[in-house]
Amino acid sequence: MEPNLLVLGGTTEATALCRALSDAGVRGTISFAGRVARPVRQPLPQRVGGFGGVAGLVDYLRAAGITHVVDATHPFAAQMSRNAIAACAETGVPLTALTRAPWTPEPGDNWTHVADIDGAVAALDRPAARVMLAIGRMNLPAFAPRPQHFYLLRLVDPPETPPALPDHHVEVDRGPFSFNGDLALMGQHAISLVVSKNSGGTGAYAKIRAARALGLPVIMIARPDLPPRHEVHDTHAVLDWVGHASTDLGV
Repeated sequence: MEPNLLVLGGTTEATALCRALSDAGVRGTISFAGRVARPVRQPLPQRVGGFGGVAGLVDYLRAAGITHVVDATHPFAAQMSRNAIAACAETGVPLTALTRAPWTPEPGDNWTHVADIDGAVAALDRPAARVMLAIGRMNLPAFAPRPQHFYLLRLVDPPETPPALPDHHVEVDRGPFSFNGDLALMGQHAISLVVSKNSGGTGAYAKIRAARALGLPVIMIARPDLPPRHEVHDTHAVLDWVGHASTDLGV
């Protein structure tokens, strides 16, 4: 049977993978959660929206004849990753995750490590600061109990309703970002503190470099824990895995 991949996307790595799969003539579909209004156009067929939990993903894998699943979601899309692990275990469809190494502090960094969003909110229980809140729009409501700060919010899409943060500025932009651009953005808004998820990779690392250059503290949110799974770290490894997994399955 010819491989037929489902790529769970939403990252620059997923886009690169889809390009490589298309160039290699490998059949597949990329799926987006639908949280971004204008997803980057892909060279593979696209679907947008959730599956309906583990049961819905199981039904989709069977109905679409999926032979392999690649989880190339954001490192903080933990629920989708957990659902993929469970659905692939139930159906016997091989799963791998295309992952990024997390960022680690370098000389000159001043990081406060917190376990989750709630930890970041707790760390902001302090006098007013000018905060670059680089966490995406889904978690913004959690910061409403810390209204004393100015918040610079960088979002892919304009918010549908104004964030419940009295003093904020929305910067609509899509990565990858540049060091010089983030340095200028932080200077323009006199940022004194950065809150960031430990996303890893290069596309959003510019703000960490800029914070280091400016001597700014960073509240770094750790990645959520996931069950054990097979992982690879580049597109070539995915292509190799597809061939190996296909051989193992006798397809």
